[in-house]
Amino acid sequence: MSDYLLLWLEAPLQSWGHDSKFGRRDSLDFPTKSGVLGLICCARGAGGAEAEWLERWNHLDMQVLAFLGEDEFEGVLKKQPLLHDFHMVGSGYDDSDPWQNLLIPKTSEGKKAVGGGTKITHRYYLQDMAYAVILECPKGECEAVAAALKAPVWDLFLGRKSCPPTEFIYQGYFTEAAQAKSAALALAEQKHRHLSFEVKQGALDVGEVLRLNDVPLQFGERKRYKERVVTVVRE
Repeated sequence: MSDYLLLWLEAPLQSWGHDSKFGRRDSLDFPTKSGVLGLICCARGAGGAEAEWLERWNHLDMQVLAFLGEDEFEGVLKKQPLLHDFHMVGSGYDDSDPWQNLLIPKTSEGKKAVGGGTKITHRYYLQDMAYAVILECPKGECEAVAAALKAPVWDLFLGRKSCPPTEFIYQGYFTEAAQAKSAALALAEQKHRHLSFEVKQGALDVGEVLRLNDVPLQFGERKRYKERVVTVVRE
């Protein structure tokens, strides 16, 4: 019998990239498996490839429950639009200073870019969302992960460093996914949040089926991923 972690991801801003390029950093509507496992690696203080550790997780179940908040004044459910941020990269640096010059984008040959090194990137963020992640654990792994999430080695963020969490991420582990879901729904009720949609692993008859390249096989400098099929079931 498997154990299941319950993680609660809540913040004013979150961003879960799954198909982003340098100049445009999109966000999926819900946390990716690579993002969640990367967050756990940060809590563990685990850098590098982590290929052996990831191999224990990549075939296991991950479900997501997405919750909307109530409008503070109107008292009704309100989904906020994606926040679009124009982010400058490489601006304000003195190219005559050797250290500052390293922070200015260059061409692939390491030369000064045409028109200067400053680049504008487009970054997108989810606003005022909360997600319950029900993550199946490898045998004997839950207690170590729970300890790491309660006392993380490195700071934890929800997708990007501009997205610190506003609630404790670790919310317990359970012997059944249904128990974790019940605990998530109870926590959402306390917070006056309402279920918007669920993301279930595999292709189901009801809902929107998506194919995501978000199962990490290796982190570090040479990242590798494989595909996962999920179904989004909306309320």
